[in-house]
Amino acid sequence: MLPVKEFAVLDINSEYLGVPQSLLMENAGRAVADFILKRFGDQRKIAVVCGTGNNGGDGFVAARYLRDSNDVKVVLVKPQENIRTDIARNAFEAVKDLVVIPESVELSDFEIVVDAIFGTGVSGHIEEPYASLIDLMNASGATIISVDVPSGMGTDRSVLPNATVTFHDIKEGMNQENSGEIVVRDIGIPAEAALIVGPGEFVHYPIPSADSHKGDNGRVLIIGGGPYTGAPALAGMGAYGIKVDLVHIATPATSFIPIACFSPNFIVHKLGGEILTMADLPALKELLKKVDAVLIGPGLGDALETMEAVRAFIRTCDKPLVIDADGIGAVAKDMGVLRGKKGVITPHAGEFVKLGGEQPSEDYSARVEPAKEMSRRIGMIILLKGRIDVVASADRVKLNYTGNPGMSVGGTGDVLAGEVVGLLSRGVEPFDAARIAAFVNGTAGDLAYGEYGFSLLATNVAEKVPKALKPFLDRFLYP
Repeated sequence: MLPVKEFAVLDINSEYLGVPQSLLMENAGRAVADFILKRFGDQRKIAVVCGTGNNGGDGFVAARYLRDSNDVKVVLVKPQENIRTDIARNAFEAVKDLVVIPESVELSDFEIVVDAIFGTGVSGHIEEPYASLIDLMNASGATIISVDVPSGMGTDRSVLPNATVTFHDIKEGMNQENSGEIVVRDIGIPAEAALIVGPGEFVHYPIPSADSHKGDNGRVLIIGGGPYTGAPALAGMGAYGIKVDLVHIATPATSFIPIACFSPNFIVHKLGGEILTMADLPALKELLKKVDAVLIGPGLGDALETMEAVRAFIRTCDKPLVIDADGIGAVAKDMGVLRGKKGVITPHAGEFVKLGGEQPSEDYSARVEPAKEMSRRIGMIILLKGRIDVVASADRVKLNYTGNPGMSVGGTGDVLAGEVVGLLSRGVEPFDAARIAAFVNGTAGDLAYGEYGFSLLATNVAEKVPKALKPFLDRFLYP
């Protein structure tokens, strides 16, 4: 049983893998029709009540299969110009001669009513005309068959079906009381769609509000630098590329000027001395009040005083965390500092061993269980970097295949860490932040390869992050 939102991820990733959503809709509608024909036979009076999204499209396809041996009407909730997707519009063409408006029919005159109003993802209050139509369906006395999920499930107004024909797997929250008999049908979603990281992950990406102001879309603190100046700056570029409003970088005095000169977009805070020490904790705690998430580790070095300061800061940090690079070496010495923390750790193979894991296998499928076990043990999401990135929680895993060998150049992991913390700062859950960032970073690397070949640099990857992000978001902003 997967969370409802994950089924939208599966649909999009199936298309990414070569299985078009139009085929999934065709298979879904046929599955509903087959269930009805086998259960109830033919020569029935059937009303297929359709909304204007893809759930309605499933209903159109079901009506097409049912019409040959039954008396079928398609009750379209809103006029056809409101149908929202191309595939639903195409499915509508085959049954438009069956369409009637809700006001012209009495649902109690039908033996079977098919509920294809809403799919997954509906929440809150059900408005008109849907609310009244749901009431009429429930009061009709007809046998109600819902498509995928009962329309309005989990809201203040829901269809109460006799049976629900659901696709691929049972959706979270479905039970016999709210869904009737639950019938699961395979509609051709490939198994890989649930395992790979793909464009479907952007279902979890927070689209900025038109009314948002500076700071509403994420405020990040990056604690890094001292011995190395490039790493925190590259992380800042990654955070801005994935879309945050403000990037604060706290760095020792010796690296303050290089980082400040790197970009006028960074808000750079000068700490004391040449490296991070315990004396810097009061300043970091004050900065923590201004931000939504923290990345600690890039460029800090491995001085004992710095490692002590990293652990002390993490112990008191109450914001989502990304621990990367030298930060991983610090927590490896005392894993207890991670108790109760929320966030992502981004080790490469060597750092994974430092954290107490076994040497990652060259067989990437064999990395899955060790990564899940580490996440279970420490309570944070693991983003194990490699030719295939492994994103693991205690009970879930995703594999990212984007990227190329040119990304072995120093700094691409810093860009990735910045992307992860940027998403965390905007309220994205750690598992979702890690999988989105892994896909975007690899895609940005592939775009950089297209221009620079294997001689790409981490700055080239960072510059491509917005271009990697935009085409996948456009399907949600301008579907």
